[in-house]
Amino acid sequence: MAQLLDGTALAAAIRAEVAEGVARLRATHGIAVTLATVLGGDDPAARGYARSIARNAERAGIAHRQVALAPGADDAALRRIIGELNADRTVHGVLVLFPLPAPLERSTVALALDPRKDVDGLTPYNAGLLAFGQPELVPSTPLGGMELLRRAGIEVAGKEAVVVGRSPVVGKPMALLLLNANATVTVCHSRTPPSELAAICRRADILCAATGRAGLITAEMVKPGAVVVDFGMVPAAGGKLVGDVDFDGVARVAGWITPVPGGTGPMTTAMLLRNTLRAAELQTRDASAGKSLVDVPDEASTQERDSSA
Repeated sequence: MAQLLDGTALAAAIRAEVAEGVARLRATHGIAVTLATVLGGDDPAARGYARSIARNAERAGIAHRQVALAPGADDAALRRIIGELNADRTVHGVLVLFPLPAPLERSTVALALDPRKDVDGLTPYNAGLLAFGQPELVPSTPLGGMELLRRAGIEVAGKEAVVVGRSPVVGKPMALLLLNANATVTVCHSRTPPSELAAICRRADILCAATGRAGLITAEMVKPGAVVVDFGMVPAAGGKLVGDVDFDGVARVAGWITPVPGGTGPMTTAMLLRNTLRAAELQTRDASAGKSLVDVPDEASTQERDSSA
């Protein structure tokens, strides 16, 4: 049977490390590290995540502020709220929870949010730094996956890795993180021929699943002894959460595997808190050097750009 990559235990250790850093920043600079979450609509998963963030932020000594979007809020209202949080120097990290109610879009957040407060690595600035191999703030979920590998002592360099899924917040950044760690990386997605998917997955020393399709990865698709990282969290019958990986079958083949729940899920929140501390440290450093936060387009300049396209 595969060894478990225990995200629950590691997340607790990371929270303790973050708490030490938060206390140190307060003692040396008088800064109360603060994370703001923006929540719109009534998606149960988003609301559950917001509650988890609040609980875990408190454990790590990070102040949490929740901002609710008014029902029917439009793009201008969303940009206004983000702009206010950008300008508020008592707020060090901003996380907009998805999904947002229609017609609001992820791209609005990515273009409006100050990159130095972008604690989930959503902005083009932070995505670009990751692509260049010089990351600062990286999406929390794949960063948690990499931390599980690192703390377990699993070697990534020179290994063949396969990522199934190409979302901008999990699949793509996970592929880049593995590439930056010197793995040879293949990305599969919805247009990968189903007849080829199993063969590609079986090549992987490290197999990462991030599709949101319950049980997609079966034992026949896994190389014996492989490391399997499951980012899926799919509601099943009776309220149970399951992953993209058929855990019972794959655990008999793999060398290491993340459980669902208890694997990458707790790590996402822990890495979000670590990113918030990192954001506060970056802002403190820049303030000491007399630098301002990175400018982002305001509503007027965005409209001018759009009209000239």
